[in-house]
Amino acid sequence: MSDDSTAHLFAALEGRSTDLAYEFEGRRLTWAELGARARSYATALSQAGVGKGDRVAVYVETCLELVVVLFGNYFVGAIHVPINTRYREHEVAHILRDSEPAAVVGDVAGAEVLERALALAGLARAPVRVGVGEGAAGFRFAEEPLAGDPGEFQRPRDSDPALMIYTSGTTGPSKGVLLSHGRIIANMRALTGLWAWSPRDRLVLALPLFHVHGLCIGVHGAAIQGMTVLLERRFDVAAVVERFRDHERGRASVFMGVPTMYAALVDYLEATPAAAAALACGRLFTSGSAALSAELWQRFVDLTGQRIVERYGMSETLITLSNPYVGLRQPGSVGQPVPGCDAAIIDEEGDELPPGEPGELIVVSNGIMDGYWNLPRQTAMSFVDDRDGRQWFRTGDVAYVGERGYFHLIGRKSVDIIKSGGFKISAREIEEVLASHPTVVEVAVVGVPDSRWGQKIVACVVPAPGLAGLLDDPAQLLETLVAHHRAMLAGFKQPRGLYLCDQLPRNALGKLQKHKLLDAIASEGLTVEGA
Repeated sequence: MSDDSTAHLFAALEGRSTDLAYEFEGRRLTWAELGARARSYATALSQAGVGKGDRVAVYVETCLELVVVLFGNYFVGAIHVPINTRYREHEVAHILRDSEPAAVVGDVAGAEVLERALALAGLARAPVRVGVGEGAAGFRFAEEPLAGDPGEFQRPRDSDPALMIYTSGTTGPSKGVLLSHGRIIANMRALTGLWAWSPRDRLVLALPLFHVHGLCIGVHGAAIQGMTVLLERRFDVAAVVERFRDHERGRASVFMGVPTMYAALVDYLEATPAAAAALACGRLFTSGSAALSAELWQRFVDLTGQRIVERYGMSETLITLSNPYVGLRQPGSVGQPVPGCDAAIIDEEGDELPPGEPGELIVVSNGIMDGYWNLPRQTAMSFVDDRDGRQWFRTGDVAYVGERGYFHLIGRKSVDIIKSGGFKISAREIEEVLASHPTVVEVAVVGVPDSRWGQKIVACVVPAPGLAGLLDDPAQLLETLVAHHRAMLAGFKQPRGLYLCDQLPRNALGKLQKHKLLDAIASEGLTVEGA
């Protein structure tokens, strides 16, 4: 890999382009302004002692400053560590403890959580505090570049680490996925080239900027192509529709979402038919992070005439499969390998399976991770070598190859990972929290197929004796468990259904049989279903 790939990422910032880079809540930044503010922040960070290879943990809600911080960290040579802003202090503390950041960036909204997390983490070296927004702790960079020479920074090398994104593991705490500049740029160039992105496009970005969907495709992909980003603080159906009919400021042409967003869009368009005409004028709609049902895909086509491009990827591999922009887009399929990537289906022995037979999806990617942070053994166990010496990443997803070589996802090889609302969630993490509640003797968490969420999180509970009052009203028990959960974990991890049972099914060796719980729920239904 050559060491000039980063030129593609930094060209718009370094070229002092006056083209619009970002628009957010009435504020606008050109690429030149974004570059100047990023260098100004980088200067202040460097003067505070943060340098190349240091980790900078970022716990900030979507805003323009978050993009400034990302590129400023790159100018310094630091590794950007985004943290899900829905995480609570215990989850944040694990990431801080594991990554040992030289600096932490926070905003007012998350200040209390971040302070408690820092106290829990017990870091040997106190990190530099960087505040975003009025009242935030630490030094605060202004909207205008800081006074003085912003300094000149060397562009990172392709091999330099850029991002450390934390992802849920099938067992144990989340792991830091280390991604280099060169691999991110190679994969994003291939993907956005496949999708025909150009400077003429205007991207509505309503995805969070703490995982690869919004951060790598949205922010990095837009920078590589020099296109305008219409940034939203959070997903709002009416706001997205308005972006596609805003003639005064320039209409959007591209939207990226997850299935739950498209479900909300379809409901809105069916209730507001006139809004469908605005989306019909768009150029490209893509979906990822969870399987998009063929039925939802077709409903969107019927309303807008737009055929959503579905794709597949992971933090560890970036984007490896996609339906084409030009050519057949198959509903219910995640497409074929992105240029620079490959994929196959294998059985338990590691032999490749023929089309139509389901097995584990393995991939080769130009965006493959450098490894899990400080976990060489787990990194090695995640790959399998073929006869030609190529390393294939074991995704843990079950899939099959259908007509014309298009890949179709079936589900997770491990039922302990739930894909709900575009998030990959560890069932074990939820189980540990719910098991600590006095009303619970045993608990198993499963993902039940759901048209809106992809999978609905259901807690299968063996309740403690003497709960007659609560068992007369299972909805109250679910509310009690959700309240307990909410104090410990992010809201998107909360159970949305409850199944009560006398005991959890186990085999002769005592191993939990979650598939029997899923069968029972399918035949008997949930005891109570939440929102």
